[in-house]
Amino acid sequence: MSLHENLLDGPPPTLLPDDVEPRIELEGGADAYDVARRHPTSSLAWAVLADAAWKDGRIMESYAFARVGYHRGLDALRRNGWKGFGPVPWQHEPNRGFLRCLFALQRAAAAINETDEAQRCATFLADCDPAAAQALSG
Repeated sequence: MSLHENLLDGPPPTLLPDDVEPRIELEGGADAYDVARRHPTSSLAWAVLADAAWKDGRIMESYAFARVGYHRGLDALRRNGWKGFGPVPWQHEPNRGFLRCLFALQRAAAAINETDEAQRCATFLADCDPAAAQALSG
């Protein structure tokens, strides 16, 4: 493959490994605070916390939880070959914790009038996978 072809095709999708323990704990009804405490690198746990805070009207807490999960997700993406751009498919379940945090960060940033950050997050989410933006906002 030539460099030209690689630029046209773009990087391959980044597929995060399954974060089994926190996912199973959350699916089993464990308290998200406890799950995040036991598994602080789990974007999924932070996404659950961000969504719960949002539903309760605790916008600043939602923002903070989402920001932590977003950064934990960036760390995971980089560890798995992501170079700062390229697809992060919504259809791959283990990617959803990060994508949910990115959406929650966008939502909370917009709510506190952090419009530049909200726009950056919206653009980033659409760049990762337009299906994620559609699934999460719908």
